[in-house]
Amino acid sequence: MFLDTRDRDDGRREALTNMKQILQDLSSGETRLVDIPSPICGSTEVLIQSVASLISIGTERMLVEFGKASLISKALQQPEKVRMVLEKVKTDGLAATIDAVRSKLDQPLPLGYCNAGIVCGVGSSVQGLKIGDRVVSNGSHAEMVCVSRNLCARIPEKVGFEAASFVVLASIGLEGIRLAAPTLGESFVVTGLGLVGLVTVQLLRAHGCRVLGIDFDESKLKLARQFGAETVSLSRGEDPVEAGMAFSRGRGVDGVLIAASTKSSDPVSQAAHMCRKRGRIVLIGVTGLELNRADFYEKELSFQVSCSYGPGRYDKEYEEKGRDYPFGFVRWTEQRNFEAVLDMMAEGRLDVQPLITHRFAFDEAVDAYQTLRDDKQALGIVLQYLGNDQGLTPRQVTLNSKRTFVPGKPVCGFIGAGNYASRVLIPAFAKAGAQLHTIVSKGGVTATHHGKRNGFHLASTDVTTILGNQAINTVVIATRHNNHAHFVIEALKAGKRVFVEKPLCLTLKELEEIQQLYSSLATAHLMVGFNRRFAPHIVRLKQLLEPVKQPKAFIMTMNAGAIPADTWVQNGEIGGGRIIGEACHYIDLLRFLAGSRIVSVQARRMGDHPAVPVTEDKAVITLGFADGSFGTIHYLANGGKAFPKERIEVFAGDGVLQLDNFRKLHGYGWKNFTKMSLMWQDKGQEACVAAFLDTVANGAAAPIAFDELTEVARVSIEVAAQLHDQV
Repeated sequence: MFLDTRDRDDGRREALTNMKQILQDLSSGETRLVDIPSPICGSTEVLIQSVASLISIGTERMLVEFGKASLISKALQQPEKVRMVLEKVKTDGLAATIDAVRSKLDQPLPLGYCNAGIVCGVGSSVQGLKIGDRVVSNGSHAEMVCVSRNLCARIPEKVGFEAASFVVLASIGLEGIRLAAPTLGESFVVTGLGLVGLVTVQLLRAHGCRVLGIDFDESKLKLARQFGAETVSLSRGEDPVEAGMAFSRGRGVDGVLIAASTKSSDPVSQAAHMCRKRGRIVLIGVTGLELNRADFYEKELSFQVSCSYGPGRYDKEYEEKGRDYPFGFVRWTEQRNFEAVLDMMAEGRLDVQPLITHRFAFDEAVDAYQTLRDDKQALGIVLQYLGNDQGLTPRQVTLNSKRTFVPGKPVCGFIGAGNYASRVLIPAFAKAGAQLHTIVSKGGVTATHHGKRNGFHLASTDVTTILGNQAINTVVIATRHNNHAHFVIEALKAGKRVFVEKPLCLTLKELEEIQQLYSSLATAHLMVGFNRRFAPHIVRLKQLLEPVKQPKAFIMTMNAGAIPADTWVQNGEIGGGRIIGEACHYIDLLRFLAGSRIVSVQARRMGDHPAVPVTEDKAVITLGFADGSFGTIHYLANGGKAFPKERIEVFAGDGVLQLDNFRKLHGYGWKNFTKMSLMWQDKGQEACVAAFLDTVANGAAAPIAFDELTEVARVSIEVAAQLHDQV
């Protein structure tokens, strides 16, 4: 969720160093240390000044190598993504697909997930932590990190920051052990003795288990023996199955934890052969999964894939909203696993010091990643941060100090730097001649990346750097939907011209507040990004309809495609649901083409069914207009991708107009018009932005009348309410 000043904690300790972060370029593979604005602490979050962080040699080496790979190699590694790309080509065309792929690879990736530091800010809802506490977290490699309360834990006095930086990684091994459920005296095998594997060896030994370690690397085997394990050297040709059977005194081992990273399925097959009947196999790492049924059937083996740090992982309620699981029902969560590992360290039963092979100052982080690529013997690579208390951490970073601005012309500040803003809105504003001043995002990474790429003057994490800057006269709001109304109101109060990506707001109360404020301001200028009005096909379609004075019938079909129920857009409080968040485009488009007020609204969704988690995005909306026209919007998320994503049909004047995917407009029985085709899809985004900026520059009224904007907002909210209340 995008956070603003409403979510800040005013009692935070101000910071310590200039804010730098490690980012990975997935398109080129370049690893960079970048200046970015420091994050602002949200209500359920903790702000941490980093002291040490650990490079995960498995995960991060894989990401670096993926980035260095060619486009073809990247595609071969992700065949499921290739299928998605081919499907997109069929519906959206080649040019739009290439743009989408390039945009995806262009997104900067923050590296790291093993962080230790000092709390310097706590959100208003956070309990159990205070400023000055020493904590571990899954924060990235950055001088300041902001994480959910459930993703950090306090460090005991006996544990240093360097050791604590191993905690999150160690929790991966611990969760695998919890799934394997070892008991005192059992024999276990650990295949793959990287950092996770060697930590797992120690934790199994602490459980009172006999442990056999398997790897190719003699130095890692030596460490495993140092931790009390027996070993098998694959580089010497030793047979792991034979060794496992001997280790278990001929009975078969009780369980195998696979911490290896390989495309081969051999580790799983070997595990099956060395296990006893009803043995347990848990995959912690990444291997091939071509399983032989007979291997598992005859012994009734259990096979399970461990999910990262433990229960709560990838659960947005737990990780983002800070909602913990009841202790009595879920004994071990991500956070509780962190605490358990810290306790083991404090008691001396887990020693990670022998695992450290390299230490780098954070300013030398790029060298650390070069070592990661070049030194195959590298194991624990620790980054050390040097903080001080001499000044505030900047909430903004200068990207282009030489940028100058012409007064009186549109000078833009962007609130939000997500996918749509970076792919569509920013390029459209730049092309239309906007002067790009400041860009704000929650974490600062995307603001910095896209700000540099597009020539912005400043990047920031603080919205007030835009709202309080007199040089900025135009604000673009491209955040998650639940922030739209608030930022619209604040920007209008600050005297800015406002362009807000749809929807205008999520509730009737917010709509009323906007209307009251707008009516009280003599020079208010507001635009919602209903770009389809400005698409060349729609402009032509409107011209063709102009001579038709009788009522018209419209059929609009949105083959929207399914998105998961837990996606933020589906969340009523954050995204407003897909009707308010996306179908509003079609409500506005119907209003525009009809050229008449909406006087009636009816909506029907798919009935409840246990196999369909979301039914409100499978609906029909019927609108009646004051001139007698009517239109139906078929918003359907259960269709196939081979069918056009957007189709508009107009029945009027003894003819029919049909538009498919904003590429081909056909006239059937239409006088003097047969068809209009474009080489690529154009939904009017550039024309929409250009029209808005033209009104800003010339002091004219906004391109869409305020009454129409509020009418569409009200109808969208009413439709969503009707669908929600249906049985």
